[in-house]
Amino acid sequence: MEAEKLFLLFSLLMLQFSSCTSQDSLKTNQTIKEGDLLISEGNIFALGFFSPGSSTNRYLGIWYHKIPEQAVVWVANRNDPIIGSSGFLFINQYGNLVLYGDDDQKLPVWSTNVSVEENDTCAAQLLDSGNLILVRKRSRKTVWQSFDYPTNTLLPGMKLGLDRKLGIDRFPTSWRSAEDPGFGDFSIRINPNGSPQFFHYNGKKPISRSPPWPWRNQMSLYTSTFVNDPDEKYSFYTVPDDSYLLRIIVDHSGVAKALTWRESDGRWKEYWKCPQFQCHYYGNCGAYSTCELANVNEFGCACLPGFEPKYPLEWSTRDGSGGCVRKRLHTSSVCQNGEGFVKVENVILPDTSAAAWVDMSKSRADCELECKRNCSCSAYAVIVIPGKGDGCLNWYKELVDIRYDMSESHDLYVRIDAYELADTTRKSNNSREKTMLAVLAPSIALLWFLISLFAYLWLKKRAKKGNELQVNSTSTELEYFKLSTITAATNNFSAANKLGQGGFGSVYKGLLANGLEVAIKRLSRSSGQGTEEFKNEVMVIAKLQHRNLVKLLGYCNQDGEQILIYEYLPNKSLDSFLFHESRRLLLDWRNRFDIIVGIARGILYLHQDSRLRIIHRDLKCSNILLDAEMNPKISDFGMAKIFEGNQTEDRTRRVVGTFGYMSPEYAVLGNFSVKSNVFSFGVVLLEIVSGKKNNRFYQQDPPLTLIGYVWELWKQDKALEIVDPSLAELYDPREALKCIQIGLLCVQEDAADRPSMLAVVFMLSNETEIPSPKQPAFLFRKSDNNPDIALEVEDGQCSVNEVTISEIASR
Repeated sequence: MEAEKLFLLFSLLMLQFSSCTSQDSLKTNQTIKEGDLLISEGNIFALGFFSPGSSTNRYLGIWYHKIPEQAVVWVANRNDPIIGSSGFLFINQYGNLVLYGDDDQKLPVWSTNVSVEENDTCAAQLLDSGNLILVRKRSRKTVWQSFDYPTNTLLPGMKLGLDRKLGIDRFPTSWRSAEDPGFGDFSIRINPNGSPQFFHYNGKKPISRSPPWPWRNQMSLYTSTFVNDPDEKYSFYTVPDDSYLLRIIVDHSGVAKALTWRESDGRWKEYWKCPQFQCHYYGNCGAYSTCELANVNEFGCACLPGFEPKYPLEWSTRDGSGGCVRKRLHTSSVCQNGEGFVKVENVILPDTSAAAWVDMSKSRADCELECKRNCSCSAYAVIVIPGKGDGCLNWYKELVDIRYDMSESHDLYVRIDAYELADTTRKSNNSREKTMLAVLAPSIALLWFLISLFAYLWLKKRAKKGNELQVNSTSTELEYFKLSTITAATNNFSAANKLGQGGFGSVYKGLLANGLEVAIKRLSRSSGQGTEEFKNEVMVIAKLQHRNLVKLLGYCNQDGEQILIYEYLPNKSLDSFLFHESRRLLLDWRNRFDIIVGIARGILYLHQDSRLRIIHRDLKCSNILLDAEMNPKISDFGMAKIFEGNQTEDRTRRVVGTFGYMSPEYAVLGNFSVKSNVFSFGVVLLEIVSGKKNNRFYQQDPPLTLIGYVWELWKQDKALEIVDPSLAELYDPREALKCIQIGLLCVQEDAADRPSMLAVVFMLSNETEIPSPKQPAFLFRKSDNNPDIALEVEDGQCSVNEVTISEIASR
């Protein structure tokens, strides 16, 4: 002890003249004291003394150096603050980093406490990764590093997990509070049992759980890597793009977050957090159940096949925490008595703490047989192990924390008794019959299409002049409704049943005598959308079959009334959500991205995959309808144009559509093509991302449309500022930026520069290089007092954004 004191006094005398102020390394003849910083070579991280929040306690920590807002990523003396005195850090005679609080303190506040070979010295260095390392000078071997002792933050390259050889368990632990970095209650740790998985804990109680290994790596803001060896089980993530910073923290509030920093934003933004939804909480629905992310008013818990709620009364009050038990009506044993397995698809596998790898080479049949031999085995799964083939995983206790998730999903085979197996087999046979019908349905539909098309062409040659529509009476695809049936279904077109109105007329909700809810489009007699448009819509959309196109059920043409009967979609049109102050909150990022992809696939079908190439000519948010699951369906084909053979473009003097969505070559010259639809899609895409209408003012001088505003932000590398603020930053920035870039490609001024819808769908669905957009059309708009009024056209008409132009003459 006396020797150490003498060395300490000597060191202080020498080091008072050799403090470290702005370098990345600390040598044995240097010290770091108050006001000094150790700065990494690339000027990314700094090490020094700080006080969190309003606290006066001093801590030695590492933080981002270039960011104005101090974000501390590591603390040395987190449980032992320096109180009322100045601290200093140096390397002692044993080669250890040592932190003292003042000159009179006999024991250090903190030390690395590692063994160094005799007659060897060490140096400390702060790396650009944020890792503080202690290196032997002679061998250059790292003997200690801060990455092995996380505080509340995980940085790229930092391992999370076990190293059995070194006896290290690396896991982050929350601060006690925003002003106290001491060990808090929350942590993230690996559970190596069964198939390794990470748990988010409150003390020893699990809050949430990651999917078990192996994970399907999703290329996003970062890429995760997992090592699963006998000696090491850990994960780390890397960031492919150096233009942004990413850190994962365990917050003192109990939430795990991924935060990103971009210079253009000037603040940390939340990329994801967990738990966020009810299904994220461990065992939310109890044992032998599944949890599915549901709407606010829906109950997301469901029992596995062969099981029923353990406490039905609590289940009826939307409390599923009691879980499920095997159905009480079943008297047969579930073991060695004719039982079997039922597949539960697309789930995150249950907690694997009570699971075991049986064999890495078994087929599914072998895996099932292995589970069936053991009465304790409740389920099994066959999983592809990268580089090792298939793995057989069996569960031997309760099945807990199963949830649906397409991104990390596997199939789980659950053991059921003979009674349930027989019932499942019966249902499967019925499903198989329906599947066969579904397989044959396209061929049958194609045959009917050809018959109907031939009949239509035959009738068209013989049609009389006038407004009466002649439709093939032998076709079973469309039903003819009497006007009396329609008036009864709508209560004589009651205002209470009215769903909406546009330039074509009104849409009503109707209830047919058979109980079917329908949407009834009644064309206005004063609308320019007359007999030709009505005939066009009936003959075009009746032949189209796609999940993202609205389904036409029938028509009525009687006593001067022209009426179309559609499937009823309860969520009405996209614009009723997107531009509504409160309902837009129901459109989270995942909904919006799925809607964008759905619309793109619907247009691709019209352009390429349908029997006839269809140009919609009035694609806009009010013509995108949403079903109960928020799936988009393109509607209103009254102005659609059929291209024959290899035709891809045409010209007209009768320009129809809605300003704000019309391509420049169509609005000005009357030229329309598949690229006209691409332009309209680009506008819709930008509106979905931003929650803003194209024809509003977004900058007064000069007066910009949405397209112009997005283009200006894109040029300044600030495109993400356009993302709808109602999303509250709960979106994928890379995905949003990709959508904005694709939207700008679609609205380029030159039609030849715009991508095809096939290219759009590919770019949306894959990680691929996307071209840089050129200047779009319609950047500016005419300044007037009503921002909803569209641009004026010479010798033509104007249209508000919600109303369709019936007919205008092009210049």
